[in-house]
Amino acid sequence: MTVQCLKCKKPAITFIRYSGAHLCKNHFIEFVERRVKKDMKKQGKTSDDATIGVALSGGKDSTVALYLMHEIFSKHRNVTLHAITVDEGIRGYRDTSLPIAQENCKKLDIEHHIISFKQSIGTTMDEIATRHDVLGECSYCGVFRRFCLNTKTKQLGVSRLVTGHNLDDMAQSILMNFTNGDMQKLARLGPHSRVQPGLVPRLLPLRTIPEKEVMVYAVVKHIKFHNAECPYATRALRGSFRGIIDTLEENTPGTRHSILNSYESIKDLLLAQYPAMTLNACSSCGEPTSQKMCKTCLLKKRIM
Repeated sequence: MTVQCLKCKKPAITFIRYSGAHLCKNHFIEFVERRVKKDMKKQGKTSDDATIGVALSGGKDSTVALYLMHEIFSKHRNVTLHAITVDEGIRGYRDTSLPIAQENCKKLDIEHHIISFKQSIGTTMDEIATRHDVLGECSYCGVFRRFCLNTKTKQLGVSRLVTGHNLDDMAQSILMNFTNGDMQKLARLGPHSRVQPGLVPRLLPLRTIPEKEVMVYAVVKHIKFHNAECPYATRALRGSFRGIIDTLEENTPGTRHSILNSYESIKDLLLAQYPAMTLNACSSCGEPTSQKMCKTCLLKKRIM
């Protein structure tokens, strides 16, 4: 027996377990896009002449974010979209995703910019990995990626940077920071309502959309994306929290949304308890930092 869509009785393509709804292709697309648009309004009004950057890896999340930003803002003549890809220098991974990112940007007529670790940091992620540092590859990669994105967005005059973090990513980040007792970092999670001088605030259009739904949306919309996992991600601590969240969601559908909603309910209190730090210019590169030297330059000194 064919399972029917809850709304129109056409054949359903997916089951939304946390709501109990079976949805057909068209109603699923509408379901995703409606929530994205609603949440973007909550994240702050976009000015009519904004320049928006999209951090584009070529994977499903960032590529779907790119398509949704194009869908939403293509009718706004004075809103400019830029796609920014960070090339970390991971052979067999980033070099295979770059052509897909370029292809999607060309299809949507969005200007594509590539900034590499080699160009900005002086080394590649593969070269860093050969050192077998106790910090782990992800510690370096996260800091260096943020540096590359922040410098490139400022160069392009970007007012807000879109990232493809989905609901699973958000739930994992909230739980990780809470478990580690890092309340200051928890308060700084995007989307950002306060703008720090020298830092470009984040916009997270997919933060209420589960990872599986992002995948289904990409498939039914025929969006081409790079479907591979970073070879260094297997050693990341985040994987443990992914497993915890997946188990909780399996046992109690809706857990990811509850974690995000709980965080949203206390975020203002966190921001009041941990006000924005006074930032200095890094003594080495000039980028904003709460210390004398920024984390990027400290890590560069560690490996150079």
